Amino acid sequence: MSNTTAQPQNQIADFEKSLDELEQLVSRMEQGELSLDDSLKSFERGVTLYRHCQSALEQAELRVKLLMDPQDPNSAVPFPPETP
Repeated sequence: MSNTTAQPQNQIADFEKSLDELEQLVSRMEQGELSLDDSLKSFERGVTLYRHCQSALEQAELRVKLLMDPQDPNSAVPFPPETP
């Protein structure tokens, strides 16, 4: 496997791992059984995970735009939302 193929796979795995950890943190915090100190630590970790996920999504969006039109990625238009 080439390095360029491995990098997106790692980014996807990192994103999914971060999202899963973030969901678990939120669940534990919603239960309301954490001490104040543990809640603050969980909140700080959650903010870090959120920022990591947001950055990964922005990178994915940029990659899609570059794939759709490498000469003018800003001309890419979002797909229409799916309707039920």
